[in-house]
Amino acid sequence: MPGTELFGAEEKKEINDVLETGILFRYNHDAQRNNIWKAREFENEVKKLLGAKYAHAVSSGSTAVACALASAGIGAGDEVIVPPFTFIASVEAVLFVGALPVFAEIDETLCLSAKGIKAAITPKTKAVLLVHMCGGMAQMDEILAVCKEHNLTLVEDAGQAFAASYKGTSVGLMGQTGCYSFDFFKIATAGEGGVMVTNDEQTYKNADCYSDHGHSHVGNNRGMEPHPLLGFNYRIGELSAAIGLAQTRKVPFILEKNREHKKILTDILSKVPGLSFSKLPDPSGDSATFLNLFLPDTESAKRVIDEFNKAGVAGFNYWFLNMYHFINQWDHLKELKVAAKLPIHLLGAPQDYKNLHLPKSQEVVGRLISFGIRCTWTGEEVKALANKIAGCVTKAMAVQA
Repeated sequence: MPGTELFGAEEKKEINDVLETGILFRYNHDAQRNNIWKAREFENEVKKLLGAKYAHAVSSGSTAVACALASAGIGAGDEVIVPPFTFIASVEAVLFVGALPVFAEIDETLCLSAKGIKAAITPKTKAVLLVHMCGGMAQMDEILAVCKEHNLTLVEDAGQAFAASYKGTSVGLMGQTGCYSFDFFKIATAGEGGVMVTNDEQTYKNADCYSDHGHSHVGNNRGMEPHPLLGFNYRIGELSAAIGLAQTRKVPFILEKNREHKKILTDILSKVPGLSFSKLPDPSGDSATFLNLFLPDTESAKRVIDEFNKAGVAGFNYWFLNMYHFINQWDHLKELKVAAKLPIHLLGAPQDYKNLHLPKSQEVVGRLISFGIRCTWTGEEVKALANKIAGCVTKAMAVQA
């Protein structure tokens, strides 16, 4: 993804600001830090870009999801509907706040479908963890209607869709909480980092305490301020926040270039028989970090991947590759292999994870091939890639015929 493509003087300047003070901790030490507060600046930049009332930076996208769930009141024994197509961190976050993941079907948006969510609801369902997968967005009107009808808390994981939007609202701001990843492979990077957003003041206060051992951050006497609740250490450091700040300022340019390059790709590839694209409920809000192609079926996708490998084209299919983004690769989850027992061992799994029946998800992911889009490509490089993809697909489909 583009974050590390545009890494230079701006990031170094923000890092040097921190190094000159010697204060790497995000809280307190007011006198020594010369008014350098990179975590605060990072949060303010995210708020400005997304239109969020509150943003709270943490140590990773994974901890952002855990913080989002916990600050929204999700915890022990609550069933949380999750997708089978996501990075495993989304599911881990549910488990590590003491809740129980319930898998539901996705659709051609690559996200949970309203139909899938509805079918997975039980009397114990408390929340939906909606992952906006591969840069796009889910069918939000339908999903919001289901959540409202069944009084479910909506938490959005937009780790791969930072600054994407749906009908003018940033993904991550349509539920009670949302979260973003700033790891090394995202649209903007902090090296390691994440941000949780919300428009609800109490939810933000919960997150602010929860992510720092329950500290209220009232006053300037570390350890002596009130502790309204129990928490853990999910803090971001000032160096990571400094990088995230510089990167977030570059996101409008990254979006512009990604969208320009994706349009070239889709204009050329839309003419290739047998190819289609993942569904975008609001194309104007696409982050364009991925080009997501559909083949007619899994066997066709396998043949195309074989042709890509021969031609040195870097497309990937999550159904075949062990990338920990699809439930087929999650044997450690299916067998509940953990270092320490989780509440699921006491409460029981709400589903038989070894024998889940998710035919729609298997069908969708089985015929999906994705490409990461780079903002630093030239127009000629984009056209050359599109023509290579077209050639490989045409060759693979001719074999089928």
